[in-house]
Amino acid sequence: MKSRSIIESFNYAVSGIIYALKSERNMRIHLIMAGIAILMSLFFDFSKAEFLLLFFAITFVLMAEMFNSAIEKTVDLVTDEFKPLARLAKDIAAGAVLIAAVNSLVVGYLLFFNRLNPYTNLVLFRIKNSPIHLTFVALALVIILTIGLKSKFFKGRGTHFQGGAVSGHAAVSFCVATIIAFIANNMLVSTLAYFIAFLVGESRIEGRIHTIYEVLSGGILGILVGILVFQIIG
Repeated sequence: MKSRSIIESFNYAVSGIIYALKSERNMRIHLIMAGIAILMSLFFDFSKAEFLLLFFAITFVLMAEMFNSAIEKTVDLVTDEFKPLARLAKDIAAGAVLIAAVNSLVVGYLLFFNRLNPYTNLVLFRIKNSPIHLTFVALALVIILTIGLKSKFFKGRGTHFQGGAVSGHAAVSFCVATIIAFIANNMLVSTLAYFIAFLVGESRIEGRIHTIYEVLSGGILGILVGILVFQIIG
């Protein structure tokens, strides 16, 4: 019962994220900007500390926007009349989002400004020596794209985490298999990695959580992102 409760809580959390993406335009804008920032980080020689600051800034903005949306919905639930305190609560929540957005702009400026010089394109060659960095970027892009596709094409069947237009499990597992194939450069290891990814996809179909099409689309998404990051960019 305890593990089941944890899974249910996770499903509710994912549903909240998807709802915020579908109903809040600013949330979609923040997510797009986050994807762009993560993708741009591939072209620059970020240290682990700088990469961590970038992820903190992105998470901070997304969390603030979701808190703002939750406060707005709560105020609307309590009263549908104009009240100064209700407006003040919404304004304060919006101010928190503004502070988070300004913080992200400052972080982005400090991280990217000097690196936007055309001569710094030489750091592209150094990315090849950073498979760990590329791995986290690939997985982050897969997760962002999966959430975006679920938000766009969700048909109301099941929960956002259990179901949806794209299988997130298949996308992540096939992306990981592709990453392992590039790093290991060994046919046996690569075959085993893709076999495990296939089993993950098969389990989603067997459990009637996803259709074959949804698992295939997730697998293709994961493979394409892995190839994009490691072969084309890296």
